[in-house]
Amino acid sequence: MLGIIIGVMALVILVSLVSGATGSVKNTINSLGTNMIPVTISDDKGNPIKQSDLDEWMNTDNIKDAAPLATGSMTGKFDDNSDTVTVYGTTSQYADIENLSLLLGRFIKSSDVDNNTDVCVINETFAQEIIGYEDCLGKVISLDGAKYTVVGVLEDDTSSLTSMFGSGDMICYIPYTSYIRLSTDTTSDITSFYISCADNSTTELAKNEIEQILLDRFEDDDDAYDITTSDTLESAMSNITSILTILLGGIAGISLVVGGIGIMNIMLVTVTERTREIGIRKAIGASRRVILQQFLLEAVVLCMIGCAIGIFLSWTILRVISVIVSSLDLAFSMNATVVIIAVAFCFFIGVVFGLYPANKAAKMKPIDALHYGD
Repeated sequence: MLGIIIGVMALVILVSLVSGATGSVKNTINSLGTNMIPVTISDDKGNPIKQSDLDEWMNTDNIKDAAPLATGSMTGKFDDNSDTVTVYGTTSQYADIENLSLLLGRFIKSSDVDNNTDVCVINETFAQEIIGYEDCLGKVISLDGAKYTVVGVLEDDTSSLTSMFGSGDMICYIPYTSYIRLSTDTTSDITSFYISCADNSTTELAKNEIEQILLDRFEDDDDAYDITTSDTLESAMSNITSILTILLGGIAGISLVVGGIGIMNIMLVTVTERTREIGIRKAIGASRRVILQQFLLEAVVLCMIGCAIGIFLSWTILRVISVIVSSLDLAFSMNATVVIIAVAFCFFIGVVFGLYPANKAAKMKPIDALHYGD
């Protein structure tokens, strides 16, 4: 039964882990809200987007705010402390679009962008790791050698897009125009920006409106841009999950098949050891069907006992894993569908791999079976 137990544990635990991790990612995606729409420009067709375009689009029916976003990794330094920091160049509207929460101070203002002001807004982790304390307003830090004054500290938020896809935990926001001066790879042409839908509108209407604006601008080429919504992220995540579930389920299925072969081998040995018993039963009137049922039932029972033990051990291990990762807001529970599949598959394996030994026992002639070993 050991092969069956291991196979069931592999199937139930692996698929349940994937399911739990997927649920956590989906919750994170949902927590981002449905009001935020990232847009990426891959080909501007010689008609690049400027900040003035975003300001104009904010006056449309379905779009409330629009903000550019440029990102890169830089070396942040304060006194003798330094580390790699994810730096974002944006405008004042970005805080409202992503619903960022300020712990201290303020976010970037429109005047900071217009005047290329060297100010920055950092998150709690940056303040604690580089500066050493959170109440650091007015302190001057260095980003790749350029001096920036801290005007705000943000609460750490692992549910934000920048935290999810950023290259590190330490985050710093600076005015978009200042980022252009700081980064040699960035121009005033905007290739990535975020929009939010108006209060009396919907994400779908805002997406359709910005899509129509971009189609008109880029000569009806829908490959020139990419618009992402939470529905798109969820759909992509579901596809990835399905592939992983099938892959891991297939691997675990192989373990179950190997366990089934072990059951078959043991049943063949059992038939050999009980040859005289088979002969006696047939001599007193047991039919071929009765003998077949007896050994087939034994094979199935062995598989189902192994399945039950495997399910119990899987439940225990998943509970232990859930306790260990509880601080990460992850929860792993046994997937009922997978349990049903495991039970059905074990029953099928018991029938398939028990059929040959049972049939071998049923075919024995009473006289030959009674003389076995003489």
